[in-house]
Amino acid sequence: MRRQFIRHLGAALALATLAGGAAAQVDKPVKLSVGFAPGGSADTAARLLAERMAVELKQPVVVENRPGAGGRIAAEALKAAPADGSALMLAPIVVPVLAPMVFGKLNYNPATDFAPVAHVANFQFGLSVAAGHPAKNVKDLVAWYKANPKEANFGSPAPGSLPHFFGVMIATGAGLDLVHVPFNGGGPLMNALVGNQVSAGIDTLVDQIEMHRAGKTRILATSGAQRSPLLAEVPTFAESGLPNVVGTSWFAIYAPARTPAATVQQLNAAVNKALAAPELRERFAKLGLEPTGGSVADLQAIAQRDAERWAPVVKASGFRGD
Repeated sequence: MRRQFIRHLGAALALATLAGGAAAQVDKPVKLSVGFAPGGSADTAARLLAERMAVELKQPVVVENRPGAGGRIAAEALKAAPADGSALMLAPIVVPVLAPMVFGKLNYNPATDFAPVAHVANFQFGLSVAAGHPAKNVKDLVAWYKANPKEANFGSPAPGSLPHFFGVMIATGAGLDLVHVPFNGGGPLMNALVGNQVSAGIDTLVDQIEMHRAGKTRILATSGAQRSPLLAEVPTFAESGLPNVVGTSWFAIYAPARTPAATVQQLNAAVNKALAAPELRERFAKLGLEPTGGSVADLQAIAQRDAERWAPVVKASGFRGD
């Protein structure tokens, strides 16, 4: 997969040389597609970015929601969109990295149908237990699981989601045999956790933090390499004795593969300037998003690193999406 990314970048640079200077400028309104319904973190992040990018590009940037199939509908639309800088997609890691691992048939190939533009933000997961659970930390929970094998399970908001696979990573790292219990969204998962219908829950921090702060659940650890700014008092899994249990989700922006590299660089610069705005960074923090940015090559390296990180975990889970 790494070679595919490198070949793709080389081809994009060659296209930019042939395209000439005029093609490097975004000279029409931009549609920023989001593969999820309005109101969620992806939609909110896209709208905050769009507002700032419009100033940098001197063109309107309009968010277009294309919900369904975990973001794959938006990805299919991007593949067929004009390659002139007027079509972009804000996608979570699942679209370019995880989907090819779990679906035998995809209507897009992220290595050849998308042009990486910029990494936008990371967001962490947390492992929660109900407030009355005896485990006060990860070490306690691992011991409790081993002492109560019939209750050794964890819930996630959906089968094949990154929280699902993160649970598999925890089980492997701790030497546990855990049963995955999928739910239809984060709300039902947290309700089941509070009702003691599942032993632990894994989801994004922003979807767990309200219950945690209300004292109904307890987040034992967070998934990043460093503590989350959203919950600085909660240790990471590495700090909790599981050094190999590290993984975050992220959002990134992509364009159609045929977009000239000079245009991609203009878009990349607009994203980076948007992410540098203090107001945007403050709003992102409230969503549990950690702004990143960086170059096109940085995004390619992140996607490759995470493909290598999650591939063995997905394989160990045995999950297939079709």
